Amino acid sequence: MKRIAIQGYRGSFHEEAAQRFYAARDEQVDVVECGTFADLFRAMDDGRADAAVMAIENTISGGLLPNFELLRAHPYRITGEIYIPIHQNLMALPGQRLEDIREVRTHYMAINQTRQYFEQQCPWITMVESEDTAGSAAQVAREGLRGVGAVASVLAAERFGLEILARSIETYKQNFTRFLILDEAVETPRRAIDKASLCFTLPHKPGSLAQVLTILSFYDMNLTRIQSLPIPGVQWQYFFYADIRFGAYDRYRQALRAVKPLMADLRILGEYKRCENEND
Repeated sequence: MKRIAIQGYRGSFHEEAAQRFYAARDEQVDVVECGTFADLFRAMDDGRADAAVMAIENTISGGLLPNFELLRAHPYRITGEIYIPIHQNLMALPGQRLEDIREVRTHYMAINQTRQYFEQQCPWITMVESEDTAGSAAQVAREGLRGVGAVASVLAAERFGLEILARSIETYKQNFTRFLILDEAVETPRRAIDKASLCFTLPHKPGSLAQVLTILSFYDMNLTRIQSLPIPGVQWQYFFYADIRFGAYDRYRQALRAVKPLMADLRILGEYKRCENEND
């Protein structure tokens, strides 16, 4: 049983991502609940977890910017990824009807994703922000809160014995979250590697980023994400986080050799096989 650190509670989308990824590898997991994303790394540092699954971006809300800095600041490699659809569901204690619910608790991102449903379908319900979707479901079940619902995953409803009153109430149905796998035991054969995550800094001079991007394009590198973030403690200096897809590993390494002299610093955060449903 592999111990996987997740941000949040059992029944969360983080647990769903962990269960899906490792089920495909015929591995069983036991999640280690962490209050914050920084706690994921502490759990691995102190041996409470063997690996971690961490959200990095969402198709609706964009990137989780603090997590890019956590990746840069810690030595753990990205060894895989998984995309999962985010379907929000309204749930409550068994035996209640939608008309019985007066308050719904959930994470602020879930509030943003489902506000339209509540405004149009059940405007009498007050939405209350909480720290976690699955945590809200757990609280409703643990405290036997009648008249109070939660918005969370189907897995959370199953975990805590709640009844789903309305399924997939998110406004945008094409809502996916990308999760990174930080697990040194996950090894990908070199011939199967087709994606890499990089972190680099550039000299503070005009055209430095344009030069790098031009060379990557010449080597047929598909830049699927680039994010600039300030370097803590260094005034007006930035590091860049980039995801690159490619068809040939050797060509990718040639591209790195070509751009490295133009960079002040380059770190490979991970080389892995991209998730098959990335474009689903």
